[in-house]
Amino acid sequence: MRDEQTKTLRGVRDAIRMEEEGKKFYIKAGDECTNETGKALFECLAAEEDKHRQRFEKIYRSIEEKKGWPDMKLRPAGRIKLRNVFLGAEGAAATVSKKEEKGALNAVAKAMDLENKTLSYYKKQAEKATCEAERQFYNELVAEERGHYLALVDYREYIIDPAAWYQKAERWSLDGA
Repeated sequence: MRDEQTKTLRGVRDAIRMEEEGKKFYIKAGDECTNETGKALFECLAAEEDKHRQRFEKIYRSIEEKKGWPDMKLRPAGRIKLRNVFLGAEGAAATVSKKEEKGALNAVAKAMDLENKTLSYYKKQAEKATCEAERQFYNELVAEERGHYLALVDYREYIIDPAAWYQKAERWSLDGA
């Protein structure tokens, strides 16, 4: 039992560290970003990473004090908030220079890699979970991290071709009918 607790606490500590690193990365990426949509997206992702860290810290304390995994549910509002970042962004990417575009695409590629690593880690933690509350929590985190990744995919497409992104996002087409 003590060995399982030690492994769980180590996993939670690693998750806290990953979330802290993610927040630092997103803050830096937002500071370096030159368009408002990117700044807003990276700011939102930094806030999401901070929320995750806070949850992990509560879990860590609970396991240490009560010797058990608390029953914690995630709120799925993060995905909706990330999607809202793109509202009102019309024309912002069209004014991004090639140099700025390259910087934004590099930041997005790094961010996507970060989200994939975190997602993979949480999947493994869910597989190794010793109680259902822990497994469910990690699976919910996997879903949130996937949402972060998809928001980054949206932003990448938005930077590359804003007109095509709007066409897809607004679901309109020029079918001539």
